[in-house]
Amino acid sequence: MKEIGVGVIGTAFMGKAHALAYAVASAAFGDGLKPRREVLCDISAQRGKAKQKEMGFARFTTHYMDVINDPAVGLISICAPNVVHKEIAVAALTAGKHVWCEKPMATSVAEAEEMLTAARASNCQTMLGYNYTQNPLVHAARQLIEEGAIGRVIGFHGIYDVDNEADPDRPHSWRMNRQASGCGVNADIMCHLVSMAHFMTGSEVTRLVGDYDTVHKQRSDPKHPGQTLPVDNDDVCTALVHFASGIRGTLRVSRVAWGRKCGLRWEIHGSQGMICHDQERLNEIKLYTRSEDPRQQGFRTILSGPCHQPYDAFLPNAGHTLGFIEVKACELNQLLIAITKGEPAWPSFEDGIKIERVMDAIDRSVLSGQWLDV
Repeated sequence: MKEIGVGVIGTAFMGKAHALAYAVASAAFGDGLKPRREVLCDISAQRGKAKQKEMGFARFTTHYMDVINDPAVGLISICAPNVVHKEIAVAALTAGKHVWCEKPMATSVAEAEEMLTAARASNCQTMLGYNYTQNPLVHAARQLIEEGAIGRVIGFHGIYDVDNEADPDRPHSWRMNRQASGCGVNADIMCHLVSMAHFMTGSEVTRLVGDYDTVHKQRSDPKHPGQTLPVDNDDVCTALVHFASGIRGTLRVSRVAWGRKCGLRWEIHGSQGMICHDQERLNEIKLYTRSEDPRQQGFRTILSGPCHQPYDAFLPNAGHTLGFIEVKACELNQLLIAITKGEPAWPSFEDGIKIERVMDAIDRSVLSGQWLDV
């Protein structure tokens, strides 16, 4: 079996998710390209050494260029803060390494365009971590739409609420600083909703008007007790959107919605029915199809199962449910197939720049108070 050496830059939530996905993919997709965990990178030597052992890597380093320059590494995961995505991705692609980069692509469209230029100049494959689109059941829902199960698509409506920053006593972090992270919730989780809208409709947002709300305008300074720092990006972001296909939609995200842990919910409205999904119940979709018999009118729940490939790579029976890491492994498998075939997977940097441009247009629309073309 052919192998590819991998390096992961960043050891926090997404770094561990990538490490687990590399381990899971090797077992689940046994006949494909097999990841070999080579190098883990963390700016803290103490943490890096501990995480190396925990995550099963051969060695660790404190500088990302050591990962990029390592001849045993062919695929690099970028799980570091948004502000360094561009510099790491460009360096990796220039060195001839495939790149799996967490979302958002960068902190600005200009940086994302530099990443795309580097990708186009290389012979490497790229993928962005919009893992919610890689759920086998979400793929099945898209297939049902393409087959006409709900008729003509007439609208996309999505919400993504979390309560990560709902507590006003939560200290300031880099995510609340425009220079370090770009927009706030627009950059952090609106990108997931836009990626889902593009993937599920097969169309792209072309025109929009946006709105922001910063609910908690000051946060305590974690380095200086008794002092505060300003929050200069958005806690809540809303947009009315038009798609290239002609449909209309609404997008709303919040990082201050108490009780929502991963409240990504979307609906595809059709001329003959509707499909709905809630990420907190990621193994279910709701399907409504038109019926003339009032006794049969209503949504039915479809549970994920082996018919929703590649669910069958993990479990033989329906209803046993996949989790976040298995879906992350599905995402990785798409990239490994792309590397093997030399053909791009979705979403590559080519697809990612279109998502970035939507978020940028929302940001510019908020500042101008106008409808804008993307």
